[in-house]
Amino acid sequence: MKTTSRPKAHQKAGARTLAIHAGEPKRHGVNVGVGTSICRSSTFTFSSTQEMKEWAEGKNQAYIYTRYGNPTLTVAEEKIAALEGADAAVVTSSGMAAISSALLGALQQGDEVISTAQLYGGTYRLMRDLFPDMGITVRQVATSLEGIETLATPHTKVLYVETPTNPTLRLVNLKNAIAFAKKHNLVSIIDNTFATPMLQKPLELGFDMVVHSATKYLGGHSDIIAGAAAGSRKWMDRVRHMVIYLGGSMDPGAAFLLIRGMKTMGVRVAQQCVNAMTVANFLERHPKVARVHYPGLKSHPDHALARKQMKGVGSMLAFRRFCDRVQLFLLAASLGGVESLVVLPVYSSHYRMSKQELEAAGVTPGTVRVSVGLEDAEDLIADLKQALS
Repeated sequence: MKTTSRPKAHQKAGARTLAIHAGEPKRHGVNVGVGTSICRSSTFTFSSTQEMKEWAEGKNQAYIYTRYGNPTLTVAEEKIAALEGADAAVVTSSGMAAISSALLGALQQGDEVISTAQLYGGTYRLMRDLFPDMGITVRQVATSLEGIETLATPHTKVLYVETPTNPTLRLVNLKNAIAFAKKHNLVSIIDNTFATPMLQKPLELGFDMVVHSATKYLGGHSDIIAGAAAGSRKWMDRVRHMVIYLGGSMDPGAAFLLIRGMKTMGVRVAQQCVNAMTVANFLERHPKVARVHYPGLKSHPDHALARKQMKGVGSMLAFRRFCDRVQLFLLAASLGGVESLVVLPVYSSHYRMSKQELEAAGVTPGTVRVSVGLEDAEDLIADLKQALS
């Protein structure tokens, strides 16, 4: 069970440098390949039974089987750990594998978790449909955290938040969340998918674990399903155990694409933020758009908080009405890639949720989630104009 740790050589480097170089082996010399190699092996050899015995006893960190660890996965994990400022990281087969492994690594039967009500639909359904059968109680709080003190009990073990939220982009005050978690000795977990480590560093504020759907901005090219968790070595050891037991390990091929994707994340996210702000300004002025949810707009209720705790507000926005008429935007249920996407959350991330649950999540049948990509902003606006006409 190899739990990778943050590489010491790049600890003080900038985020874009870390995205390219952290976790990578030294490549100085003659005829050394620059690209990361994919280790396709499912199993690994030992020099002796004594060496294998020492691995089983935790006395060495050798590779044994790719479900436990793999050289290509290690590069991805060290890169994510460095980007998040974590001691260690674990990559998984999907974002939900990372989220469920992090939560189950911190919870057991009889425990309670306090969670923000506005969550990615898959996370919400995990807590709604599966946790009660496991004897785990979920208590929900608004993104404002109003009334959260009344929810804490001696059985509360975890505080779980998502910020910005999917899809309405509401924000949680991270400092207030951490203060509450520390006061009640709770494990604090945050879904940092929408912000990415380029725009938000929750671990630096005191969170115990960060989780990602690495399918999105970390991968960035809509060609993998992947997840990641980062935090202290103690918590990542627990997450890795859950990944091993439940089988949510990442394939080395996906790890290679994730590594490649992260190397351009800095420039991708920066340009996507610029494009998103341009598109949001256009949409907010359009007479056929009822409301635009984008923290970069002064009209957004969390605009001031976004400026205070984020380095940028991302490329996700939501507005109401339209979808089938777009031509450049693609109708697809993901986000964070180089191409711009639109989708109705009621038929994707928030399907099989009641009217009351959708209202609590801030989602209506007319809410459109938009993931702004890297196309020319003028072309995106032209497509929106014709679709809204």
